[in-house]
Amino acid sequence: MKGDGIENPAFEPPSPDLSGQRHASPAGAETPSPSPSRAAVEATEEGPCGWGRCTPKALQLCNNPEGYLAAYSLLAIFQGIVVNGLINISISTIEKRYELNSSLTGLISASYDIAFCILSLFVSFFGERGHKPRWLAFSAFMLGLGSLIFSLPHFSSGKYHFGAKREDTCQISGTSSTNFTCSANTKSSLSNYLYVFILGQLLLGVGGTPLYTLGTAFIDDSVPKHKSSLYIGIGYAMSLLGPAIGYVLGGQLLNVYIDIQIPESTQIDQDDPRWLGAWWIAFLACFFAIWFLIIPFSCFPKYLPGTAKIQAEKISETHNDGSEAFVETKNIGKSFKDFPVALLILLKNPVLMSLIIASSSEALVATGFATFLPKFIENQFGKTSSSSATLGGLVLVPAAALGQVISGILVSKCKMDCKNIIKFMIGTCSVALLLNTVFLFAKCGNEPFAGVSETYDGTGMLHNLTAPCNANCKCLRSTYYPVCGRDKVQYFSPCYAGCTSSLLTNMKKAYYNCSCIGKPKRENGSEDILYEAISGKCPTRCTVLPLFLIFFFFAVVFTFMAVTPTTVAILRCVPDKQRSFALGVQSVFLRLLGTIPGPILFGVAIDNSCTLWDIDECKTKGACWVYDNERMAYLLMGISAACKIVTIIFVIMAVFLYKPPQTSPALSQKDSEMVAAIHT
Repeated sequence: MKGDGIENPAFEPPSPDLSGQRHASPAGAETPSPSPSRAAVEATEEGPCGWGRCTPKALQLCNNPEGYLAAYSLLAIFQGIVVNGLINISISTIEKRYELNSSLTGLISASYDIAFCILSLFVSFFGERGHKPRWLAFSAFMLGLGSLIFSLPHFSSGKYHFGAKREDTCQISGTSSTNFTCSANTKSSLSNYLYVFILGQLLLGVGGTPLYTLGTAFIDDSVPKHKSSLYIGIGYAMSLLGPAIGYVLGGQLLNVYIDIQIPESTQIDQDDPRWLGAWWIAFLACFFAIWFLIIPFSCFPKYLPGTAKIQAEKISETHNDGSEAFVETKNIGKSFKDFPVALLILLKNPVLMSLIIASSSEALVATGFATFLPKFIENQFGKTSSSSATLGGLVLVPAAALGQVISGILVSKCKMDCKNIIKFMIGTCSVALLLNTVFLFAKCGNEPFAGVSETYDGTGMLHNLTAPCNANCKCLRSTYYPVCGRDKVQYFSPCYAGCTSSLLTNMKKAYYNCSCIGKPKRENGSEDILYEAISGKCPTRCTVLPLFLIFFFFAVVFTFMAVTPTTVAILRCVPDKQRSFALGVQSVFLRLLGTIPGPILFGVAIDNSCTLWDIDECKTKGACWVYDNERMAYLLMGISAACKIVTIIFVIMAVFLYKPPQTSPALSQKDSEMVAAIHT
């Protein structure tokens, strides 16, 4: 159909055609010649890779979709390292170092999403017609700058100073360490660094905005339709490596003292609660690495070679219900006055909005578990914080990456159209919902805990840590040092167990002369020492952890198998010139309905299952020490199942609402009047 012109609507000259697709001219009518066509304009902008006249031949090897995907993946990895890895693992250290409470550090975490929400619509709207690789260079600049700003408080706050260590055993004689009085602490200026951290997060949010809107749309522009899902899936999967690397790298650096060199007059190790790790080193390293990525993005042309030909061969699948919202958008996006019209067109697209709400519901669950899965494993299965974080990362990251790659390959190999992609999403979400029932049978009860789930050997009261056996110890509830007694009962601390002596042996601290545990246990050995309690929680008798990890792994795989198809379906169901803007709209809803309320909702559910709160001598309520495991499992399963049901409902709605473009629709009088009004 050469005489009919180019089929892709993105390259057609302005016309009153509402279908967004090229159609045959009426009989007897002459085909108007483009003047000039969009394809011709883009063909001239398919320049070589370089800077102005400097176009080295070596760089042309990267002037293709694969080269761009490699640069995009590296930037996505480093963005994940900083935003979803290093910041999450450094929050507790930052709280202690700069005397911030959890609500303030929560504000630091939310600052990224706040910046993303504010800028996402504007960047995606105006960047659609701009030079997308240069927008990605700007993204790298802001991400690097944000990482640098985030590390600056370490260099301006001076050396870390800490007080004397408190005794954790029962001090019956009444020493100075037990004479704790509640007094108002003088406010330190260290808390003012809160605003520096927020500024760093805001800059990171500014840098992350073009990456997942314009960057993803540029991939879709540059490859054939059947390969788009594969390339996007690979890019998204690579972005998931970032948090994994961030957790491993940040975790290792936290084993290094915060000021690198420990003062000679100080004896402190990693088991000391006053220990703080070198959280800032990784941020500084990422600053240099991310700024290095400005170079490759600045040398890419506006369009990769062959883009015009690829776009000309694409057939529009834009949702067309014949309504006034389905209009030709050639001139939309050139000025700020077009912004409300362009936004209204997308908000009136029922298929797009159904997919956005479905993806937001999934994002709520994904971010909730990404935040609290280590806590769930720690409390349900009696693991340490470090091992729980490791297990959570080993489940979430590989499963999410595998799900996105598998779905990208399936959609690409099967060459699914928009409607079949949405049907595919129904299947993956349904399987994920069934696997979600793992919480019903792979859960554990609570281990015996003195003063919480049972009394002190028949004395004292439930939900009261103080009993006659430890009443004279003057124990403090400000620090949680769990110990396991020889009776297989867990105690809040050696002090609450009534232990007066301790001995460090075999990397474990053993306690004896414990008045609350009862008869001492005589151990065989060269030294006749009476061990009655060992530091740490009691070993769990629950054995369903492997079963839980296997089921949850596949639940995450099928959950993330819907991520890449959702992005591809959104890019297909909107006009070609609004693809980046559609991803921007999705990003806003994703954060307002998903990633921001997700951790909050999961946190409220977990707090609702608390049975022992940290209430210090000043009656200040802090974190939760002990949870009701079964209640926690049921609450998290309920939230997850409800969100997945919402997802399935809206995806099914998208299938029934989607109407592909008509082959040769006639332009109605009403549509003609609306097009004329918009252009006027």
